[in-house]
Amino acid sequence: MKVMQLQNKYNKMPLPVKASLWYTICNVLNKGIALISTPIFTRILTEEQYGTFAIFQSWFSILIIFTSLNVFLGGYQKGLLLYKDDVKKFTSSQLGLTTTITIIFFIVYILNINFWNKIFDLPANLMIAMFIELLLMPALELWSSQQVFNYKYKKYVLLSLMMTIVSLGSGVIAVVYSSLKLEARVYTDVLSKALFAGALFILIFKSGKCFFSKQYWKYALLFNLPLIPHYLSNYVLNQSDRVMIGRMVGNTQAAYYSVAYTISTMMVLITGAIINSLTPYTYKALEKNDEYSIKCVTKPIVVAVAGLCFVTMAFAPEVIRIFGGEKYLDAIYVIPPIAASVFFIFLYSLFSNIEYYFQKTRFIAFATCISAIVNLILNFIFIKIYGYYAAGYTTLVCYICLAVLHYIFYRKVLKEENIKNNVYDIKMICLMSFIVIIGMTVFAVTYRYIFIRYAILASILIITLIFRNKIKSLLLEFRKMKKNS
Repeated sequence: MKVMQLQNKYNKMPLPVKASLWYTICNVLNKGIALISTPIFTRILTEEQYGTFAIFQSWFSILIIFTSLNVFLGGYQKGLLLYKDDVKKFTSSQLGLTTTITIIFFIVYILNINFWNKIFDLPANLMIAMFIELLLMPALELWSSQQVFNYKYKKYVLLSLMMTIVSLGSGVIAVVYSSLKLEARVYTDVLSKALFAGALFILIFKSGKCFFSKQYWKYALLFNLPLIPHYLSNYVLNQSDRVMIGRMVGNTQAAYYSVAYTISTMMVLITGAIINSLTPYTYKALEKNDEYSIKCVTKPIVVAVAGLCFVTMAFAPEVIRIFGGEKYLDAIYVIPPIAASVFFIFLYSLFSNIEYYFQKTRFIAFATCISAIVNLILNFIFIKIYGYYAAGYTTLVCYICLAVLHYIFYRKVLKEENIKNNVYDIKMICLMSFIVIIGMTVFAVTYRYIFIRYAILASILIITLIFRNKIKSLLLEFRKMKKNS
């Protein structure tokens, strides 16, 4: 009977709510599969090899900023509204732009291979594998962004899960049986992604039949070029820690930090899915001048994200033992600040959505650049003194800085656009931010005292039960507002 009731409730859900639900489930499953494979890789690969693979992924993250200009992010979704009558041509022209830039970068690389190999500290075979991924992945990202924007969750979920299973499944098999374990991990990851992204690469060009469009290339360049400092600074905030740790105190330390960072930021996939589903909803609500609905929808979501941060912090020792093993246990003290950082990443994403909609990209770039510069300076000073532990806390400081700056610019945008009502519940956001910081401090000092930690968790559970009716009403309000959209 309950199964039938749940099925009926699911069938009655509005499409945006279903899409948001499935995007979240998909990202949780993807991250779950990745976490299940992590103990295998951390035990078979040496700390040096695992650290090198993490650095390979970090360099990919910075290079794709330049080779793709990240045209598949906010600019593409805005373009889907502007050019809704010519979506296929618009999409294929964006892929044509990324393909052209990637080929230019590859030519620059092969003209002086040894020089670039020393810069990236990677051999030529891994660099070539990286360029294959750089060429094809924009196709997957453009397709995924379009599916998310149109709430077409079924194909997105299916392809995303298949790619994760193939990549990690083949990676585990290859690493177990190959003598070249680092290369096996990189090759299987790249080739698995290339298999799916390559098919979409062909499909997009075949459907759109447009490689170059002066109008669409100009739109992409004008929108995204001013954002390169933002994207690059975002990389500094997300990835540079591992590179700097590897350079300053060794790849082994980078491996410890990478394991803790991966576990802590598993929530990023969940919050990323939430932001992806909120973005089209926010854009459409702003188009209708319906700021109140955005505030009502985001209130319970902010609380839920804070709750996820608490869960990650609370069970850090247990999760590290399972997914990294005893040799990585020392990394538990990095998890609380990084988990707290995820909350502030979510907050700045909420504020920047408003800036993206009104195309105030100069604000976005400025805020991220300031935070990135602060991050580099703090890392340079404190990693030398405190090792990789410092990187977790410098990351948190910088994301708090980023969230505050985006809030300031968000308010400025509202004023410029003559929007008098606040789009978000700022008092509630400030309260949850304070609670997250307090929780981080408490859990960081109670990891050695398991009974105290579990007592805190029991208290949180009791408080949740006491306020369950309030939580339920917030969820009902969320569903109501989404349904009316």
